[in-house]
Amino acid sequence: MRAITIEEPGGPEALTLIDDAPDPVPGEGEVLVDVAATAVNRADLLQRQGFYNPPPGASPYPGLECSGTVAALGPGVTGWQVGDRVCALLSGGGYAEKVAVPAGQLLPVPEGMDLVTAAGLPEVVCTVWSNIGMIAHLRPGETLLVHGGAGGIGTAAIQIGKALGARVVVTAGSKEKCARCRELGADAAVNYRESDFVEEVRETTAGRGADVVLDVIGAKYLARNLDVLAVNGRLVIIGLQGGRKAELDLGALMAKRAAVMGTTLRARPPEEKAAIVASVREHVWPWVESGEVAVVVDRVLELAEAPDAHRVLEGPGAVGKVLMRVS
Repeated sequence: MRAITIEEPGGPEALTLIDDAPDPVPGEGEVLVDVAATAVNRADLLQRQGFYNPPPGASPYPGLECSGTVAALGPGVTGWQVGDRVCALLSGGGYAEKVAVPAGQLLPVPEGMDLVTAAGLPEVVCTVWSNIGMIAHLRPGETLLVHGGAGGIGTAAIQIGKALGARVVVTAGSKEKCARCRELGADAAVNYRESDFVEEVRETTAGRGADVVLDVIGAKYLARNLDVLAVNGRLVIIGLQGGRKAELDLGALMAKRAAVMGTTLRARPPEEKAAIVASVREHVWPWVESGEVAVVVDRVLELAEAPDAHRVLEGPGAVGKVLMRVS
C-alpha cells in the first residue's frame, strides 16, 4: 500500500511517499479501513519534527483521523459490516491507504456527507467535545473563550459551543480570520495582534469573564487566561504552541474558585477513546447530521502532496481543516 513515512525528523520535505508499505492486519476488536481521505493536524507537524512520537503499538505513519470504508473485521467485532462508510479517530496511520483501528473509535459517516469531507471530523470533534462537554461541562448561557478560533479545533469549538447554547468569543490572528469566525457563529472575535483578549472578553460579558477557556497556546497565555476566567471558571489546556512552563498565581486561582485542566487525546487507551467516541455519537452527531455543526474545509490536496499540506497548516492563512485525498 502507499503511505507517507518520516525517514528522519525535519521540515515538510521529510515526508516521503512510499509504495510498498505492508498492509495492516486487524487484530482482536479491530476493523481494517480502506482510507479515502485523512486530515492534517498540528500533532502531525510535531511528529514530523521529532517531538511527538506515536504511542506504543500505534502505526508509525502520521495521521490522527481518516474516513473510508470498512474492508475487513477483526475477531470479536460486532456492529459494523464490510462496506460501511466510516470515519475514525486514530493514534496514527491516517496517511496511508489502509489502517487498522479499534472498532470503538469508528463513527458512521453522516448521511449526505461525502467521504473526503468526513475525514475532517473525528479528531477535532472528539477533542472539542471531550474538553468543553465532558470535562469543563459548558452550560447554556455561559461564555466560552476559544484561542485559535480559525483553526480546525477552533472552527469546531465555535459551532459546538453555540449548539450548547453558550456565548462564544474567539481569538484569531487577522481581521479576515476574525470575520470568518463571526460567520461561523462566534459572538465576538478578537484580533490578538491588535487587542487584548482579556479586556475584550470582560467588555463582552459585562465584567464577568469567561466561564470556560479552551486553550491551545499554553504557557504564554496562562496568567492572562486565569485573569480572564469568571468565578468558578474552567481553563482547559490542550496545546503548547506558546511553551510548556509558566508561573501560576495560586492565590488568584483560589480566589476565583477556578480549575485548570490539561488533556491530550492521542495517548489515551482505546477504552477511553471509545467512551469519548460514544459520547460524541450520542450528543454531537445529531448536530452534524442536521448541519448545525459542519466541517470547515480550507482545501483538499492529494496524499502525494503531504509536504505542501504541512506547509499550508504551518502558514498564516489556513482557516479550518486541510484534508488529503488518499484513494
